[in-house]
Amino acid sequence: MSIRDAGRKPGVVRPHGKHERQLCVGGLTPLTTVDYPGELAAVVFCQGCPWRCRYCHNGGLLEPRGAEPIAWQDVLEFLRTRRGLLDAVVFSGGEPTLQTALPEAIAQARRLGLRIGLHTGGAYPKRLQRILPLIDWVGMDIKALPEDYPAITGVAGSGDRAWESLRLIQAAGVPHEVRITVLPDWRARDLASIGLALHLMGVEHLALQACDTEHALDPSLAASTTSTRTPLADLARGIDPAAFSSLILRGH
Repeated sequence: MSIRDAGRKPGVVRPHGKHERQLCVGGLTPLTTVDYPGELAAVVFCQGCPWRCRYCHNGGLLEPRGAEPIAWQDVLEFLRTRRGLLDAVVFSGGEPTLQTALPEAIAQARRLGLRIGLHTGGAYPKRLQRILPLIDWVGMDIKALPEDYPAITGVAGSGDRAWESLRLIQAAGVPHEVRITVLPDWRARDLASIGLALHLMGVEHLALQACDTEHALDPSLAASTTSTRTPLADLARGIDPAAFSSLILRGH
């Protein structure tokens, strides 16, 4: 199964209410070796996100209801059939912490003996804090310095929430990787300033990701061609590799 873009226009998304008893799933990757370091994992793509990031390439997951939802019970049954074959399940999105059904879904997956990974942008720090004791590893998206977030997400105050979520992950001692998606018009100094702030916070594992402009939510990003972009490896030279235990480049 794969994510299907419903082609819906962005709108305001609020956290699901208490009546939501089942996780709303927009897609499933049955097996991956890259979404949870060192583990064979399945990825559950949770529906809904409160932000509208310019470079988002999962437009079909933004609304709280997708065009072709997958029942959580079907996902759970699939995970049962993979006991002993999978090491972990990763809850991705969208933004998984938007859904109030997430903690119970995590608990059900843990009862199958699976490790739990979480991909999050940190939109809901208090919700994240409550589930961190259930999480084994986090892939945390940091998009910019806090003051620069609204230009990317379209939401005021989103940067403060994201960086607070990172602080909570660190305080909880949960193993994690910070990912930065690099916009086409960024220069080395832009990346260097974020890298320095992360280093000063004590982040150890950093990954830089090239922006997928072809499928981006903001169509203007597609106007930037590969020939006019600064290569990711050149941008990364603004970051001192000795500042991190690992510095990974993904894409070009």
